[in-house]
Amino acid sequence: MEDPAGLYALNADVSDVPLGLPLVAGLTGFADAGGAVSLFTSNLTGTLQTRVIATFDNDALLDYRARRPTIYFEQDHLTNYQPASLALHLATDEIGQQFLLLNGYEPDFQWERFTSAVIGLVDRFQAKSTTWVHAIPMPVPHTRPIGVTVSGNRADLIETFSVWKPHTQVLANALHLVEYRLQELDHPVAGFVLLIPHYLADTEFPDAAFKALESVSSATGLIFATDSLRDDGREFIEKIDKQVEGNPELARLVGTLEERHDAYMAGNPLRSPLIDEDGELPTADEIAAELEIFLALRHNGEDDQPPPRSE
Repeated sequence: MEDPAGLYALNADVSDVPLGLPLVAGLTGFADAGGAVSLFTSNLTGTLQTRVIATFDNDALLDYRARRPTIYFEQDHLTNYQPASLALHLATDEIGQQFLLLNGYEPDFQWERFTSAVIGLVDRFQAKSTTWVHAIPMPVPHTRPIGVTVSGNRADLIETFSVWKPHTQVLANALHLVEYRLQELDHPVAGFVLLIPHYLADTEFPDAAFKALESVSSATGLIFATDSLRDDGREFIEKIDKQVEGNPELARLVGTLEERHDAYMAGNPLRSPLIDEDGELPTADEIAAELEIFLALRHNGEDDQPPPRSE
C-alpha cells in the first residue's frame, strides 16, 4: 500500500493501529546540536516496543552522495549493507500508552511532497497532535538547565516552556515546513528547539536527549525511561567540569556565558540570552573561535574528554 505521492509504503496490515494517537517526530540532518535528536530517537527505539508501519522511499528523498550508506567488506565479498531509514513507527511508552513516532534522516529532496505525505499520515491515523524536537548550538553555559524555544499553535506550551521568543529568520528544517502546513490546518502542533551550549554541539550530550524526552512528555503526557540518560549526563558533566576547572580560558568563557544567561533569566532588558555585555550578538566567527578553543582544550586533555558524537 502506498500514498498517492509515492513517497512511502504502508505495511500490508495497519488495521490494528489505533486512531487519535499523538505523533512525535525527530529527524537528523542539518542541525543536531549535542546529538540531541539522534540520542532522543535511539533512546525511544532502543527502550520501547516499536513497529514500523510506514517506510519512506530513500531513492526519492535521500542524497546518497552527501550521506553515503555503509557496507561491510569481508575479505573478498560485501556484507551487511545498511541503508538509511526514514519511517513511521507505532510505539508504546513505559506505561502502555501508544503513539506514532516519525524518525530517521531529514529529506534532502521533495520537501513539499514529503510534507504532504506526512500530513496524509496525520489524517489517515487521525493524529490528535504533532510534537517534534530539534536542537541548535547557542552561546549558553552547560552549568544551567537547557532552555527551549517553542513554536507552533499550542499557546499553553509556548507560554509555559519557551525561554526565548525571537524575531528572526532561521534556516529551515523539513519539519519546520510540516509544522507550518499543519498550523494552516489548525492541527495542534508544537516544535521544541533545544538551546545547546555551542561548545558541546559536536558531542553526544546526554542532557540534551533528556531535555527532548522531557519536552515531549510535557506536550503529550507520554512517559519515558530516563534513568540511563540521567546517569550518563552526570558523568558527562563531571568530565566537562574537570576540564573547565583545569583551563582558565575555558573557565572565563563559561563564566561569561553564565552571567549573560542569569541576567536574561532574571528579567534583564536584554532581548536574548545571547547578547554580550556590549549589547551585540556574537558573530558566527566569534562563536566558531570559542568552539575551536574548547575543542583544542578537549584535544589536549583527550583522556578525559567526552565521547565525540557519532555521524
